[in-house]
This record gives sequence, structure tokens and C-alpha cells, in this order.
Amino acid sequence: MNESDKQFEKAAKRHFDQSVDGLDAATLSRLNQRRHAALEAAQAPSRQWQSWMPATGVAAAALIAVVVFQSPSPDGLIEAPATDFEILLSEESIDMLEELEFYSWLDTQELEPGADVG
Repeated sequence: MNESDKQFEKAAKRHFDQSVDGLDAATLSRLNQRRHAALEAAQAPSRQWQSWMPATGVAAAALIAVVVFQSPSPDGLIEAPATDFEILLSEESIDMLEELEFYSWLDTQELEPGADVG
């Protein structure tokens, strides 16, 4: 801050202090009451929001769970239980992973009645 800014700040403070010193007691009391009312009003919404935060978090988690579990599967993907994925991802089934497209095609085929399965 340069010297002229400091002088301006001191002059402004001096004028403000003089104007405040000239106020009567009734005006100072009203200003003080309104200041306290404004501070309370400014703090009230934050307290109200804090009381709703836990409920909002639970509702958001429930909504996400519903969306995730109820969303339709994308076309072309096979829905498989977790145990199937565990079998596919085990070390013994590396060959099966290489031919995963064939197995998914095989799963979509319907057997003819009386066909030899094996």
C-alpha cells in the first residue's frame, strides 16, 4: 500500500468514527439490534441444511442403488452371475477367455428338440 492509500484510509476512518460518535443512543441501539438479527438470519439456513444432510445422503444412495439395479442391460452383453465371472477369471480358464465370443454365441443358440447334447 502506498502513502496516499494510507492517508486516504486514515481520513476515511476518522470521518466514519466522527459520524458514529454523533449518533444518539436510540439509533445505536436499533443498529445493534438489526446487526444481531442479520447475523442470526445468516446462520439460520446453514443450520437448517445441516439437519437435512443425513436424510439427503440416504435418499441419494437409495436412488443410485435403484438406478443401478433396475437399469436394463446394454444390448449384446450377457448377464451372468458373479460365480460365472469368478470361473472365467480364475487362472485355470485362460483358454476359455480367449474363446469368450464363441461361448457367448453358443449361449444364445437354442437346441432343437431331441438333439444330441453331448
